[in-house]
Amino acid sequence: MKVWVIGRNGMLGSQVCRTLSENCIEFLGTDSDVSILDYGALEGFAFGKGVSFIVNCAAYTAVDRAESEAEKARALNADGPRNIARLAKKLGVPFLHISTDYVFGGASAPFGNRIPYTEDMPVNPIGVYGATKAEGENAVAEETSDFYILRTAWLYGWSGRNFVYTMIRAMNTHESVKVVNDQKGTPTNCVTLATVILRIIEKRAGGEEVPNGIYHVTDLGETTWFDFTNEIRKQALEMGILTNKDCVVNPCATDEYPTPAKRPAYSVLDKTKVQETLGIRLPEWRESLAGFLGSGMFDGERIK
Repeated sequence: MKVWVIGRNGMLGSQVCRTLSENCIEFLGTDSDVSILDYGALEGFAFGKGVSFIVNCAAYTAVDRAESEAEKARALNADGPRNIARLAKKLGVPFLHISTDYVFGGASAPFGNRIPYTEDMPVNPIGVYGATKAEGENAVAEETSDFYILRTAWLYGWSGRNFVYTMIRAMNTHESVKVVNDQKGTPTNCVTLATVILRIIEKRAGGEEVPNGIYHVTDLGETTWFDFTNEIRKQALEMGILTNKDCVVNPCATDEYPTPAKRPAYSVLDKTKVQETLGIRLPEWRESLAGFLGSGMFDGERIK
């Protein structure tokens, strides 16, 4: 088994590479050195390397900037995945692609009766980012039948900028912070997603059947950004990571901080399918946060 990880330098890609290495799975990694927008470059890189599984972690993820850079977002989130899927079919190998909760608009049932989104619910993105990711899903499915699309949400990890590092730094340097309290979803440690990817790869390598299609993968449970911040504060104080004990976390409404792109008010994903298919139990989001903060991989330089 030789896995090709595209987008290896990103927050998720670096974790996928780390997880594969820890489990003695051979992999190749590319980033901007092999453009996903250039089919010829992708094919040229893969030629003769014995690639047996492709994982795409590359994406345009600047949600607000996407509103003014729609074509760039579409290229990276739809055209690029189409190229990779086309190549995967030509090579005869499975293709695993990462998507997002933003393909949903924010209300999974009428009249405010919100329930977690299942994989078969219709997508209805409300911004450019979500729309281009939905286009990417369709492009992958059009180009190859041997695909896995993993939708995830609220990702954070040891590499790169993310909400956990940002909020600890803000709480360490400010008397108070305001955090949105009317958007609900599920924080997800990159380790959780990388572990699911590993499980699919291992099962396929072992000859086990893993049905193709879309799967939802986040940690378990649901919360708001405000409550997530309070849990970060609580755990970081207990671990001595947060040194400013007096910082107050105040709730605010989304309307108080208008952004170019609208966010889903509710984007909790139902994880029943992936857990039953793979025979696993995903961790609860507080449990994953504790593992993140307590790990030797935690980068204290990012909270200064």
